[in-house]
Amino acid sequence: MSKRILIAEDDEAIAALIGMNLRAAGMEPVIFHDGEAAAQSLPADHRYDLALLDVMMPKKDGFALFADIRPYGIPVIFLTAKDDLASKITGLQSGAEDYIVKPFEVLELLVRMEKVLSRNQQQDDTLHVCGLEVRLSEHRVLRGNAEIPLKPMEFDLLVVLAKHRNTAISREDLLSLVWGVNYLGETRTVDVHIGQLRKKLGLQKQIVTVPKIGYRLEE
Repeated sequence: MSKRILIAEDDEAIAALIGMNLRAAGMEPVIFHDGEAAAQSLPADHRYDLALLDVMMPKKDGFALFADIRPYGIPVIFLTAKDDLASKITGLQSGAEDYIVKPFEVLELLVRMEKVLSRNQQQDDTLHVCGLEVRLSEHRVLRGNAEIPLKPMEFDLLVVLAKHRNTAISREDLLSLVWGVNYLGETRTVDVHIGQLRKKLGLQKQIVTVPKIGYRLEE
């Protein structure tokens, strides 16, 4: 089941960009452009897995809206251009899960959302992508009833691509997410493992090379 995400953001371009990327990642965004409209909608519809709240909004700001959201137990990430320490402390002390300062990279937002979602609810143990069944706890990949053996790093790379499908991910970000932030190797390592994934999984067309950036798994 796709994750349902409340977005309260008065900048329509930013809201549309976030919504587009969440839909590409298999989530269901519900967008409001002011805090009051979002608050008024909650009694009738509060089935959200996560809320992304801009702090500076008309009619009702993000901090005030968070007070309306808290009774429903919806985890919150604040999105704001206000990077002063007082605002961060206010947001986190109020019980928010995270605080992201604009401008931010889409991948950063998706990764931090994933961490919040995994902390607050049971994470799906199986991913379905490009005709594959990826069993996370078992570290197994199946197409139909046939298992496709992958090396540990190949499996982890596939999981990152699958979780962020339809999103371009740089080689540097893939190194950090799969091999760890302290990995000192070259980005060529990513290219080699991508080549192996394409060959073993038959995803030559689905794992797309994004020039001067990295790779994207398309579905």
